[in-house]
Amino acid sequence: MKRVMIIGQPGSGKTTLARELGARLGLPVFHMDHIHWLPGWVERDQSAKTRMCREVHARERWVFEGGHSITWAERLERADTVIWLDVPLLTRLRRIVRRTLRSYGQSRPDLPDDCPERFDPAFYHFIWRTRNTARARMSSLFATAPTGKMLVKLTTLDDVRQYLDGLSGTGARDIGGVPLT
Repeated sequence: MKRVMIIGQPGSGKTTLARELGARLGLPVFHMDHIHWLPGWVERDQSAKTRMCREVHARERWVFEGGHSITWAERLERADTVIWLDVPLLTRLRRIVRRTLRSYGQSRPDLPDDCPERFDPAFYHFIWRTRNTARARMSSLFATAPTGKMLVKLTTLDDVRQYLDGLSGTGARDIGGVPLT
């Protein structure tokens, strides 16, 4: 594994998995939230986000987690492994509430400085409003991945643990992945 694309809806565990994979495989980790947000929860201009995503895609090695779906086709083309965290809505909401309580008022490492964790009704509304459409886009991306990609769909914390436990020292997948040839 040299280029790992992680997708999933908010609260699915993308950041945690990306950090763990980066550490185990010695790959640099890139968080979409660092690209999407400027300090103070200011959204970055779309063209700047696209340019920054392309800069990551051009690298030889990465774990890249998150959205900006207009660049997914390019990211998918460069990735050798695609991991979809397809976690149920209630599980994701519990995780987000727990994360917010744990980090309330502080900026998490996967966010820019001056983006303190908070309860944001608009964020919860976004999660509810996109729960089906976002999942459908991810399902389509996963189903139409080019030949030769390692595809891994994980739906539970146990799946994630088993996946990580199955990684060999070389980063090759020992269990559960579906190579398309």
